[in-house]
Amino acid sequence: MSTLSIIGTPIGNLEDITLRALNVLATSDLVLCEDTRMTKRLFDRHAISVPTKSYHMHSTISRVDEIISLLKEGKHISLVSDAGTPGISDPGAELVSRIRRECEAEILSGELKIEAIPGPSALTSALSIAGVPCADFTFLGFLPHKKGRETLFKEIASSERTMVFYESPHRISKTIDSLIEHTANAPRKVTICRELTKIFEETIAGSAKEVKAYFELHPDKVRGEFVVIVSRI
Repeated sequence: MSTLSIIGTPIGNLEDITLRALNVLATSDLVLCEDTRMTKRLFDRHAISVPTKSYHMHSTISRVDEIISLLKEGKHISLVSDAGTPGISDPGAELVSRIRRECEAEILSGELKIEAIPGPSALTSALSIAGVPCADFTFLGFLPHKKGRETLFKEIASSERTMVFYESPHRISKTIDSLIEHTANAPRKVTICRELTKIFEETIAGSAKEVKAYFELHPDKVRGEFVVIVSRI
């Protein structure tokens, strides 16, 4: 049987990886990575020596064809992202989708297995420490740069559900400004988790204006990756 393992890897702290994930990585024929240099850090930390190849948003069709050919030859291939669980706001989802389409016969016959090796996720990590209602929430991934952005902020401000999305340090200030604008007449709590699982992990919560004031007072904190949570007060 050939196998495609989708493996969750650390979002920061290299110790945050399961024993099962380490075993699967160490016994794979090939590991596909967003950035082989990032994965090498993980491999070096846990003494793993397995061939790697890059697979990212700019990978060519020929790279996908190569992956499918290897699976049809019976190889065990693992997929990891730079951080967290593949397929969540990264190109892994498209790869799995194409493999499911083109290898449907092999999957149905049991010749090919696609398995989940659960692990870290910035989404669930942030919700676990935010202290906000999360029995029912909407995840938006990374917000679009332009098209549809304003519509999403209106939806975020009016939603009865807790809304969660990722943001980069380059756009977090503009995002907070948009939240101030759209939540002016709809009181909402804004929780921002940054540098999750790393030395400088922190959570900032309050109104959009209070969060903005915090980052204006501490401009050195506008770095790393951010998880933004907007909930009803």
